[in-house]
Amino acid sequence: MPKTNPISFQLKVDDFLPASDSDKQSLVVMRESVSFWRDGARRLRKNKIAMVSLVVIILIMIFSFIVPAFYPYSYETQIRGSENLAPMQYSEKEIAAMDAGESVFPHFLGTDKLGRDYAVRVMVGSRISLMVGLIASAIILIIGSIYGSIAGFFGGWVDLIMMRVVDIIYTVPDILLIVLISFALKSPLEQLASQPGFTWVQTLGTNLISIFIVFALLYWVGMARIVRGQVLTLKESEYVTAARALGASNGRIIRKHLLTNCIGTLIVTTTLQIPSSIFTESFLSFLGLGVAVPLPSLGSLASAAVNGLNTYPYLLLAPALLISLIILSFNLLGDGLRDAFDPKMKN
Repeated sequence: MPKTNPISFQLKVDDFLPASDSDKQSLVVMRESVSFWRDGARRLRKNKIAMVSLVVIILIMIFSFIVPAFYPYSYETQIRGSENLAPMQYSEKEIAAMDAGESVFPHFLGTDKLGRDYAVRVMVGSRISLMVGLIASAIILIIGSIYGSIAGFFGGWVDLIMMRVVDIIYTVPDILLIVLISFALKSPLEQLASQPGFTWVQTLGTNLISIFIVFALLYWVGMARIVRGQVLTLKESEYVTAARALGASNGRIIRKHLLTNCIGTLIVTTTLQIPSSIFTESFLSFLGLGVAVPLPSLGSLASAAVNGLNTYPYLLLAPALLISLIILSFNLLGDGLRDAFDPKMKN
């Protein structure tokens, strides 16, 4: 058999023989066909830190929304003679009732200066903070996704004008705006609260409603920029061109094709926005611009506890730890969702 020159460009006939069944089988990579959501959920379950964070969030939800319904004390009920009790401490009246054979439920976290059970106030306060974070994030998602998708889809002078508006909004001081809106809405909201069916306005207070309005006016700009960037990339895709050729309207293309393919980014951004909203509400409540008395939030509880920090330091511990735990859990869950649903993060 003649020797073949190793640097020769002459083709070998054996290289063009049909592949055998064993060769074909070795090249087959079998993988279960899964949807976008199932694949993301599978990847999320592998992230132990994100799953632990999810469990912590669920437990905090139960602690905030379910436990107060079965708790024997109310967040606004003042128990005379039980002011400033330490954790698991009883008042003289409660001790006398226990000596008489009556059952007295303990104050796990003590009471505040007005004799209100502190544990139930922390529960309700975490509920208010979570509701503010969830509702504010939903407002930001709706406004930001609509605004950003329109700017990115139409482009040109429409995008130029809309994004300059975003740049202007970035310069508005949010704290000052909340104070101004609170004063401007105080009288109209008080009149509205006197009407039947609007007692919830008085319960929440003008400050908390002002916070929601400011979130709707200012805090959606970050979401709008993210969605705009995604839409600028996706609008050049073939399926968008096909939808236009089939006569789909601009609104349908944005709603059914562009925003649908941004869903992973929207979920991750919204999840990361929740702790930011909670922190903002807690900060404003700490400054006295949050919920109306006697409705508590974690920020207002921490603000009230600071005044008696030297005498009753344990009153600050519970709301401060809960704020930190909520924000940390949502941040870690958001990181896990980003790793699970971002196609660029796939192995």
